[in-house]
Amino acid sequence: MTHIFLDESGDLGFGERSSRWFMLTMVLTASHRQIEKCVKKTHRDLKKKYKKVGELHAYRADATTKKRLLRRLAVVDDLQVLCIILNKKKVYVDLQNQKNYLYNYTANILLDRLHNKSLISKQEKIRIVIDQRETNKFLKKNFENYLTDNLIKRGNNGFEIKIRPSHAEKCLQAVDFVSWAMFRKYEQNDYEYYEIIKNKVIEENLLFP
Repeated sequence: MTHIFLDESGDLGFGERSSRWFMLTMVLTASHRQIEKCVKKTHRDLKKKYKKVGELHAYRADATTKKRLLRRLAVVDDLQVLCIILNKKKVYVDLQNQKNYLYNYTANILLDRLHNKSLISKQEKIRIVIDQRETNKFLKKNFENYLTDNLIKRGNNGFEIKIRPSHAEKCLQAVDFVSWAMFRKYEQNDYEYYEIIKNKVIEENLLFP
């Protein structure tokens, strides 16, 4: 079974204080237990006063913790990273007011890349776990239905989609660090963390270049 984990970095705001970029990052693996072990080991390495923190977040983690987890993920044999980067300056004005549609559309393009690169087959079982960005049940269900419909159109039938909070899924915590490292490259022109994980990046595409 192929496990796919999806997280985002940046925001879909278009104000002065909003991020310049938005990206969706996907991690593929058949060895999700190895990724969970990477997260658990990194959590055990935290200083005693931080161990009570239930989950790892790249934004709040110190540099040492970020590098430890990224280095561990970089040696997981079958881990693969795909990323879609949204150039928000090029987003049409009408789409700027349809944030949920824009998010769904971007996620669907990323899933489409899996098929175009033959990273998944129509016959294999797929488990897709997405970080929960919405607490609104209607919006969550709408997103799930959107992806389900598009996967079925491509001929995929043996899949399940789960939208979960990151504290309930350690692999989502791992992809959060990967996505953060990718985001730093674009938003801050900081390549330090990206360089650690770049050997696992097989797709890195700009949307609205």
